[in-house]
Amino acid sequence: MIKKCLLPVAGFGTRFLPVTKTVPKELLPILSKPLIEYSLEEAIESNIREIVLVTNKFKTGIKQHFEPHSALENLIQGTNKDSLLNSTRNIMNNCELNYVYQEKMLGLGHAILQGRELIGNEPFAVILPDDLCYTSELSVIGQMMKIFESHQDKCVVAIEEVSLNEVENYGVIDGDEEGDSGNLFNVNIMVEKPKPSNAPSNLAIIGRYIFTRDIFEAIEKVKPDLKGEIQITDALMYLAQEGKVLAYKFAGKRMDCGSVDGYLEANNFFYGLS
Repeated sequence: MIKKCLLPVAGFGTRFLPVTKTVPKELLPILSKPLIEYSLEEAIESNIREIVLVTNKFKTGIKQHFEPHSALENLIQGTNKDSLLNSTRNIMNNCELNYVYQEKMLGLGHAILQGRELIGNEPFAVILPDDLCYTSELSVIGQMMKIFESHQDKCVVAIEEVSLNEVENYGVIDGDEEGDSGNLFNVNIMVEKPKPSNAPSNLAIIGRYIFTRDIFEAIEKVKPDLKGEIQITDALMYLAQEGKVLAYKFAGKRMDCGSVDGYLEANNFFYGLS
């Protein structure tokens, strides 16, 4: 049902300077595997094969990472190091990677809009590589796809509970419970980075979405914020007012690899699993 996934990877990763001056943040390693590979593996696990990467002209390393490297492959062929490229080969063999450029960094909503031509008029998933999610069974996007199967006219956003002093780092929702599971909500309100005193709840949106084609028209209605950015939360609010947004409290662990603390947490977590 969901055949395409968009990954916004155009940001400069300024919180990780100076390394991100030349190395895309998405290629920073979690142990020995680049962060972006975890996102692409999540898509593959969810039977999504068509990937749209919204990048910029300076981050050529991402495309190069998923292209053949004959000199390296010939060097390690037949050695015990050959299998170290298996995860990258699996992505190259199982995904169709398409690239589109975001000329200016004008927010997540703007980044998603850049993929409109490649996505077309069908529903699609969005994964933010910064949010590295670990699940023991079904992936987060896979869980959301099961929700979408029963609500095909609605967007689905992933949420988790955060402490009130953290809400100003997120989009935050308020809504009415759908069913009796306690983990699905019909969204009434979405607020981007509210002050703790003004937050409608402590349910924060994290970097997993399933969008209907309506999202593109909603993004076009959004006025830029004070920083000149187009926030996806504002676009979703248009659809929430029509009863077209669900928030899903997913099963799994999320680590914010967009911050140094979260990046270190992810490395320690996966080291513990190894």
